[in-house]
Formats: sequence, structure tokens, C-alpha cells
Amino acid sequence: PLPSSGPKSLREMPHPLATSSSEEMGPALTPSPDLLLPRSIADKDLSLPNGAPVDTSSPASSSSLLNRLQLDDDLDVETRDLFVTVDDPKKHVCTMETYITYRVTTKTTRAEFDLPEYSVRRRYQDFDWLRNKLEESQPTHLIPPLPEKFVVKGVVDRFSEEFVETRRKALDKFLKRITDHPVLSFNEHFNVFLTAKDLNAYKKQGMALLSKVGESVKYVTGGYKLRSRPLEFAAIGDYLDTFSLKLGTIDRIAQRIIKEQLEYLVELREYGPVYSTWGGLEVELSEPLEGVSACIGNCCTALEELSEDMTEEFLPVLREYILYAESMKNVLKKRDQVQAEYEAKLEAVALKKEDRPKVPTDVEKCQDRVECFNADLKADMERWQNNKRQDFRQLLMGMADKNIQYYEKCLTAWESIIPLLQDKPETK
Repeated sequence: PLPSSGPKSLREMPHPLATSSSEEMGPALTPSPDLLLPRSIADKDLSLPNGAPVDTSSPASSSSLLNRLQLDDDLDVETRDLFVTVDDPKKHVCTMETYITYRVTTKTTRAEFDLPEYSVRRRYQDFDWLRNKLEESQPTHLIPPLPEKFVVKGVVDRFSEEFVETRRKALDKFLKRITDHPVLSFNEHFNVFLTAKDLNAYKKQGMALLSKVGESVKYVTGGYKLRSRPLEFAAIGDYLDTFSLKLGTIDRIAQRIIKEQLEYLVELREYGPVYSTWGGLEVELSEPLEGVSACIGNCCTALEELSEDMTEEFLPVLREYILYAESMKNVLKKRDQVQAEYEAKLEAVALKKEDRPKVPTDVEKCQDRVECFNADLKADMERWQNNKRQDFRQLLMGMADKNIQYYEKCLTAWESIIPLLQDKPETK
């Protein structure tokens, strides 16, 4: 049988949408069709990923909660033996093209690496090559998504500081997802990506390191038709469809909100100075009018910060998980192809005239592939759900924290002009 990261049998694996009292399932594995995101930050029973209860009695506790959530990442540091970071983006201008490279730094104690530390530079197409190689050589596993390559020209400047930083964060997250995976992190292509000074030379060699299961899945034709997905995998497919739909809706609405905020920002920037120029004509009202102008200016700054946070922190997480869901759907389709092939071959054996037909070796190998797919897909789904639960807790808590800061800044700004309005009659 093929090696697998999923030690549980299918009968032992929990149904992804089934209601269960088990603590292992957690809220994110039992969503209703109308609520697919993690539990609300206002939920009185909210708990951290490590099981510690959270006090939500005061909204001002959001910053402290973010710090407490961050502690969960630090708990595993001592047990990790591979650390990868992406930083230091640089622009390269050549005759034929202009592109960005990123520094990929690796620190490790694993025996598979010749040195304890590496530093190489990679461009986006190198990350794309790595992901394709992982899909080919590890077809039974969920490969983390990359940020989308293409942007709309004239709308987004792909060499702007903001865009490059957003992409750097996404590429860093991509490598960290692979690093934390018990199987993908040991892939030979990943090792080469992290260590090779000349990755292009390695690409040209064409080392043909595809595993047998990778080739078998890659070349499965559409001639086999699956009768029906097993219930547990059908439930996963339904869940992913609904999850993608919900996140897609949130993404579209969030983009509209940001667009309207930016339009409102333009109006505010024209609105505030009017009070200042008016104050030059009104001696008695000049001080409070200048105060109103300054207040609106402070509100502009606060709104700009809020919009930037939504653009740079909130939207990228939504899009990553939308792409993640598509990646999981692709693994499901590959699993279906292998199962369909197995069913067709098994049926062909059963139709033979022999009384006790011997199961051919290729049928047994096909059965092994099905079992490998099932176990790995279930294990990766469980890991993905755990990551999703923690990521969205941090995302929503961060969103709450930023909104609290925004409204506090606006409140402080407006409160600052009240004394100016109250003192004026007394000085008359």
C-alpha cells in the first residue's frame, strides 16, 4: 500500500457536516448552511484554539485577545524543525521584462538538508513551478493555493509597494502552509526550491521525480464514470460549494464597501477645508470652525487606515480560502477519478466467466490508491478546518479591533470641539 498521512480508516473519520458532541470536531466542522464562518466574536462561549476561555465582556479586550491568539502559534515553535520566511522584495528591470524577486530564508535541523540555513531569491513563477510539482507528485494531498498571478492592467499596479507587500505576505503564507504539513514539507521538490542557488538549471534537468501514484492520476482519462460519491465525500463537496458561495458574497460586498469608503473619503477631504475657509470670514466663529475642519481631517485619516486594513488584511484572507476551497474540490475530483477507475476494473473482473476470478494486481494497486486518497484527503480536510477556524478567529477579531479604533478616533475628534463651542458664549 502507498504511504499515507491519514492513519484513520474511513469508518473512524467523522462526517464533516454531521452534528457531534465531540470536542475534536469543533464548531467549524458542523456549520449550518447559513453560517459557515467560525463562531461570532460576540459569542459568550468563545474559546481560544488551546481551549482557554475568552472574556468578551469588554470590546476593548480585542487587542489583548489578538495577543493571546498569537500565543497559540508560539506553543509549537519548540517542536518545529523547519522555518521558512519570505521577505526583501526587489524589482529587476531587464531588456525583455520587469519582475519582482523575494528572498526565501530557511532554517532547519532536518537531516535532509546539508546546511542549517539557506537564503535564495525566487520570483512568482518559481513558486508556481513548486506548486505544480507538488500537485503532480502528491496528488492525494491538498496543496495550498498561491495568490492569483494576473491583475487587471490600469486598475492595479503590480509593481506598487502595496501590491508587492500583499503578494509577499501571501507567498510567505503559502510556504508556511507547506512547511507545517507532515508530508509536503518532506517533498524533494520543496527541498530543491528552498536550497538550489540555480533553480532554472534544476527545472531544465527534468529529473522525472513523479511518484507512481502521481503519474497514474495525471493520466487517468475521462473514460471512467463514477457512479456516486460516498456520503462523507459528497458532504465535503456540498460544504465546499456553500463555503465558496458565502465567502464569494462577503468578498464582493466588502469590495463595494471599500469602494464606497474611498468615495466618501474624497468627499470628506473636500468637506473639511470649507469650514476652515469659512472661519476666515467669521471672527466670532473662527475657532470652532477651525476645530470642525481639524476634526473632519482626523476622521479622514482614521477612515483611510480602516480601508487600508480591509484591503491589505481582510480581503487577502477571504481570497486565499476561496482558492483553498477550489484546491480541495480538485483533490476530490482526482479521488473520484481513481475510484471510478477502480470500480470499472473490479466490475470487469466480476464479469469474467471464471467461478472464482483472481483479482489482478493492477486492481489491487488501484484499490490502494483509492484508500490512500481517502485517508490523505480526510486528514488534510481536518487539518484545513483547524487552520481555518484559527485564521478566521484572528481575522474577525482583528476586524473588530480596527473598527473599535476607528470609531474611538472619530469620537475623540468630535469630542475635542465641544469645549470650543461651549466656551465661546462665556467669553462674550
